[in-house]
Amino acid sequence: MARAVLVTGAGSGIGLATAHLLAQRGYRVYGGVRREEDGVRLRGLGVEPLLLDVTREEDLLRAREALAEEGLYALVANAGVAVAGPLELVPLPAFREALEVNVLGAFASVKAFLPLLRRSQGRVVLMGSVSGLVALPLMGPYAASKFALEALADALRVELLPFGVRVVLVEPGSVATPIWERSLRRAEGYLEPPPPGTEGVYGRYLETARRLAQRSAQRGLPPERVAQAVREALETPHPKARYLVAHPARARETLLLRLLPPGLRDRLVARFLGA
Repeated sequence: MARAVLVTGAGSGIGLATAHLLAQRGYRVYGGVRREEDGVRLRGLGVEPLLLDVTREEDLLRAREALAEEGLYALVANAGVAVAGPLELVPLPAFREALEVNVLGAFASVKAFLPLLRRSQGRVVLMGSVSGLVALPLMGPYAASKFALEALADALRVELLPFGVRVVLVEPGSVATPIWERSLRRAEGYLEPPPPGTEGVYGRYLETARRLAQRSAQRGLPPERVAQAVREALETPHPKARYLVAHPARARETLLLRLLPPGLRDRLVARFLGA
């Protein structure tokens, strides 16, 4: 019998590519989506859609009940949102949404499906980011959520080891997915007009944010590269704790910024922003 895998946030981007690849590999793949129309596309790829909002406990429990008899080998906690902009301008509800979906949604998903994963001695794959390794300006809310996932992965990896459940964190760099276009549209909605007292303060930064979002959407890695890392995490007998998936130059840049003294790092990043 084929092993069952649940991929959350499977309606587009990395989640869609991962669900498709795993279905091609012979897994019984369930794709979590929030809209019926996304499910139609998944069915055409051999993926069984599940209406699933990771911020709704009732959705998670219903999905667990649907999979209880068959069992579950792996959870790919991929659902996420990108919230960006100068921190002073980001509304609290938008920041809260980033944490609610990216962190608590991943945590709630793992918590809901752990009884099934313990039974199968299966695997958990959390979708992190290079933004969880280095926090860059204009990406504060997104980076905060991905830094939190790093901590969540570290704790879960040790806590679940005695039960035979392996926990892996995938850390993509810029990936060409619709998340960046959606993020840009949302940011334009809450960043303009600026809050009173900040008119004209961050204009140059906002132009930089638009340019970076457009570049990520156009020149990022194909999501299939990330899907391949997920496949390896599920199939290798001894998966690594982390899989960094980025252009070699971006990977070197990230590792360098982590090693530099904070003062030097900040000056380099500020120059990049034109500050």
